[in-house]
Amino acid sequence: MSEAENTFREFAIYGDASASGNKMTGKNFSKMCKECRVMDGKAVTGTDIDIVFCKVKTKGARTITFADFQQAMKELCSKAFKGESPEEALQAVYGLIVGKEPGSMGTTKARKVGGIKRLTDTSCIYTGTHKLGFQENGKGKGLAGRCNLTENSGYVGAYKGAGKYDQTH
Repeated sequence: MSEAENTFREFAIYGDASASGNKMTGKNFSKMCKECRVMDGKAVTGTDIDIVFCKVKTKGARTITFADFQQAMKELCSKAFKGESPEEALQAVYGLIVGKEPGSMGTTKARKVGGIKRLTDTSCIYTGTHKLGFQENGKGKGLAGRCNLTENSGYVGAYKGAGKYDQTH
């Protein structure tokens, strides 16, 4: 398998656990072109990427195969590298793509520093009702941690011996 096909498969399965890697969606094709710097915003824009994707996919389909991908790269190389011959331009585009993997550009990572860490720490800082709003791992209990939910068990609220009458008598 060629290195370009490996890159195709890596981007084809990105974001979809059930994907086999044989077909790529338009979203993943656009992501690959952005991250591999095929799309520069001047010679090749996002609109160009979408037009080429729609041109090479079969009618009614939502994905492209590796053969369609190769055709799309031939279409894009003429736009990206205008002054070069078609073979040199194609090799230059594949040079941008080969060996790349999808990244997590622009995603926000969860922070556990400063105020956030103190707000979710149940070990020693918070006591009483504030501590009841969180589980031991720091995740909130949601509505059960904020409100007194009614139980229709027949016992008075906060009675500690609920459900033990039949065991003792």
